[in-house]
Amino acid sequence: MKKSGNELKNNKRIIILTGEKMQLTKAEEQIMQILWNMKEGLVRDIRNRFSDPKPARNTVSTVVRVLEKKKYVDHKAYGNVHVYYPLVSKKEYSKNQLFGLMENYFNNSFPAMASFFVREKDLTLRELEELLEDTRKELKMNKKRK
Repeated sequence: MKKSGNELKNNKRIIILTGEKMQLTKAEEQIMQILWNMKEGLVRDIRNRFSDPKPARNTVSTVVRVLEKKKYVDHKAYGNVHVYYPLVSKKEYSKNQLFGLMENYFNNSFPAMASFFVREKDLTLRELEELLEDTRKELKMNKKRK
């Protein structure tokens, strides 16, 4: 994982990753989704967010430690209690996954990817116009920030 920098958010370091694919297993991604929603939590809290049948506590603990080794998660220790929190933001992970999808399946072409989703989702002309308008607004906001 290549770190391009980090930012401080709620007194926690959020790592911003660039240039490398962020690949998580399904189990790792499920735990990350839970941690992104919770912001932080104990292994018990993470396990309790799963629907029944819940995975074993040891399984959740092992996956969290793997995520910690991969630098997706870190923890604060209070004695022998560990409170885990994400280091990689959901936005950063999502962006990486979408760019990887575009690169691997659409020859790095955004128009090809967008037209695929338009066809597959059977969007109406009105929905396409709304999407275009939202994109224009976002581009204007980005220009103002720079």
